[in-house]
Amino acid sequence: MSFFLSDWPWAYLGTLKYALYGPLVAKAVHTNLYGGNEADNWCFHILLLTFLRYVIYQLWATYSNMYCLSAKYKICKKDAEFDQMDREWDWDNFLLLQAFMATAAHHFLPFFRDMPAWNAGGFIFFAILHMGPAEALYYWAHRAFHKDILFQRYHSLHHAAIVLQPQTAGTATFLEHIGLTIIMAVPMVGASWMGGASMGMIYLYCLLFDFLRYMGHSNVEIVPETIFRWLPPLKYLIYTPSYHTLHHTEMDTNFCLFMPLYDYLGKTINSKSWDLHRSMSAGQVEEVPDYVFLAHIVDVLSSLHVRFLLRGFCSTPFATWWFLLPLWPVVIPFALAMWVWAKPFVNTGHRLKGRLHQTWIVPRFGFQYFIPFAQEGINNLIQDAILSADKMGVKVISLAALNKNEALNGGGTLFVKRLPNLRVRVVHGNTLTAAVILNELNPAVKEVFLTGATSKLGRAIALYLCKKRIRVMMLTCSEERFKSIQSEAPPEFQNFLVQVTKYQVAQNCKLC
Repeated sequence: MSFFLSDWPWAYLGTLKYALYGPLVAKAVHTNLYGGNEADNWCFHILLLTFLRYVIYQLWATYSNMYCLSAKYKICKKDAEFDQMDREWDWDNFLLLQAFMATAAHHFLPFFRDMPAWNAGGFIFFAILHMGPAEALYYWAHRAFHKDILFQRYHSLHHAAIVLQPQTAGTATFLEHIGLTIIMAVPMVGASWMGGASMGMIYLYCLLFDFLRYMGHSNVEIVPETIFRWLPPLKYLIYTPSYHTLHHTEMDTNFCLFMPLYDYLGKTINSKSWDLHRSMSAGQVEEVPDYVFLAHIVDVLSSLHVRFLLRGFCSTPFATWWFLLPLWPVVIPFALAMWVWAKPFVNTGHRLKGRLHQTWIVPRFGFQYFIPFAQEGINNLIQDAILSADKMGVKVISLAALNKNEALNGGGTLFVKRLPNLRVRVVHGNTLTAAVILNELNPAVKEVFLTGATSKLGRAIALYLCKKRIRVMMLTCSEERFKSIQSEAPPEFQNFLVQVTKYQVAQNCKLC
C-alpha cells in the first residue's frame, strides 16, 4: 500500500530513470563545449560528484562482498537473500534526488553560487554545522520514524534488510530521503550563507558522508579497537559498523547519524556496543569449510558476474548487457596481472544444512586452459588449492569445469597419484553423480547393463561395481576404450567387466 510520499516519482520508469540526468548532461555539455553562461559550471560538478559517489559505493560493495578479505570481520555471517536484493535494487534513487535538489538550491539561492574552488577556513563552518544541527536533526527525526505509524508506513522498508549491505544505506522511501537531503544541506547551505563554502568542501563533505553511511551498512567491522583505546572520547564522535548493526537488530537503540554522543545524551545507546565492537574488530577464527567447489573464471564478461563487482547484476541470471561491453578493455589488464601474481582465492561461502560450503577460484580464464605452455602453471595452482584444503581440514574439494579436464590432469587423477597421503577427498561432478547413483543401487543386484560405459561417469561406475563383484555389461563399440578401462581394474576383478555391442543383450538384465 502506498502512503504520502512513500513511493519514488520515477519508480515506474525502471532503468529509464537515468535519462532524468539528461538535462544536467545537456547543460554541462553546452557550458563546456559551446560557451554556455553557467559561470561556475554547476551541472558538470554535480555530475562529477554523483559519479564519485557511485565510486565510493562500489569500493565499499567490493570490499564488503570480497569474502577472502572481509569474512574474518563479518558481523552477521548470513548472506543477503534474493528478495532483499530485489527490494534494494533502486538504492541509488537518492543520488538522483539530491542532484536535482542541489541544482534547485543553486538556482534559487544566490549565495549558493560562484563558490571558490577551496576555502580551508570553511572547514570550521562545516564541522560545527554538521556536529551540531545536522546530527541533532537526524537523531530526533530518526527516533520519530521509529514510532508506530511512521515506522510501519515508511522506515520499515529500510529495516527489512536482515543482512546489511552498502546499498541498504540508500534504501528508504522518498519522504525519508527528502528529509535526509535537507539535513545534508544544513552544513553546505549554512556554510555558503556565512561565506565559508567552497566547491572542494562540498565534494569532500558529500563523499565523506557517503563513505560513513556505506561503512555503517557494510556488515564488516573495519574500525580498529585500538583507536578508541588510545583516544577514548573518539568513540562518542564516530560510529562503527557493529554499532549501527545493533540498531538494526535492537531497533530502540543507536539512532545516531555518525556520532554516538547523541545516543549517549538521549539515553538510547546500546550497552553492548563497545563489547561487540571489541569482539568484531579483533577478528574471528575462520571456520573450516566442509566442502570446497574449485572453479575458474569462464570469460571476460562473465568475470564481472560476481558479487564483489556488480552486486545487483550478479543476483540475476547472466546475460550480456550493453553496459558490460565498455568494461571489456578494463578487465584485460587485470587478467594479465592475475596471470602473473594471483593465487586461488575464496569467492563465496554459503551454509547448507548447517555445513559451510565455499567456492574457491583459480585465477585463470577459460581460454588459458587451452594454451599448452600455461597448463603446468594451472595444475600447480590447482594443486596449491588442494594442499591448502588438505591442510585446513576440508573434507571434500570438487574440481569444476576445466579444472577437471582430462587433457589437463586426467580428471584430477594427476593430483591423487602425485599426492597419495591426502586426507581431503578430490572429486568432480562426474564422480559425485556416480556416488549418488551407486548409493541408490539395490545391494541384491548382481548384474548391470551400462550405456555410456566409456564416459567419465560410466568409467567410474563400472570400476566401482566390478570391485563389488557385480557383473557389468559395458555397451561400447570401441574395444580399445573398453580394454583401457578394464586394465584400470585390479586383475582379480577384470573379468566382471564385459564388453557388449548390442542393446538386445540386456533383455534379461534386471538393472539397466
